[in-house]
Amino acid sequence: MQKKDKFKKIFKIISISLAIAVILFISILLWHLVTDRETFEAWLLRYGDAGRWIYVAITAAQVLLALIPGEVLEIAGGYIFGAWEGTLLNLLGATIGSMIVFFLVRKFGRPFVSSVFPEEKLSKLRFLQDSQKRDILFFVVFTLPGTPKDLLCYFAGLTTMKTPFFLIVASLGRIPAIITSAIGGSAIGEGSYLTAVIAFAIAIAISLLGILIYRLISTRKNK
Repeated sequence: MQKKDKFKKIFKIISISLAIAVILFISILLWHLVTDRETFEAWLLRYGDAGRWIYVAITAAQVLLALIPGEVLEIAGGYIFGAWEGTLLNLLGATIGSMIVFFLVRKFGRPFVSSVFPEEKLSKLRFLQDSQKRDILFFVVFTLPGTPKDLLCYFAGLTTMKTPFFLIVASLGRIPAIITSAIGGSAIGEGSYLTAVIAFAIAIAISLLGILIYRLISTRKNK
């Protein structure tokens, strides 16, 4: 029995190490693609319709990696595919990525989460773990613009939250932020810079308000 437990432990360590290695490799690739917008656009469009699915896959990977701000890809999606198609593609990718994270955390547990986020960040979400109204509170927090949604996806996997509920939250909760970023990106692509400025100003204002509410909730509940 002890040998079996030891084997499981070694297998878990190897799996997590491989996952981290893959995450670092994809992170470097994504960073080079996303930081050069023109190269990123040309690279995607070179594959025609398949470029849309590549974008969805990259968006899903971004949630898994949690190293590149999601807003970068949201703006890029609007710039390349237009506001509405960019929104739909980004939402699809983000939802897929959220579910992958959720199931990976359920499989590998806290060591996998700790390999991506420091413990101090996880400790700030303890109010969601202990709350009797966790699901309602999680939905409210996740829906607020500006909250750490990638971190919340990882944290959700550590709880007893039901998968269908998480799927709903992970998709609906991202819509406001994705729409405003995609509209701004689309406006830049069309040369409508005033529209872009207005869209980004609204997004920033809403995000700041969301961050303020999130901090008030977390501070109050953690006390």
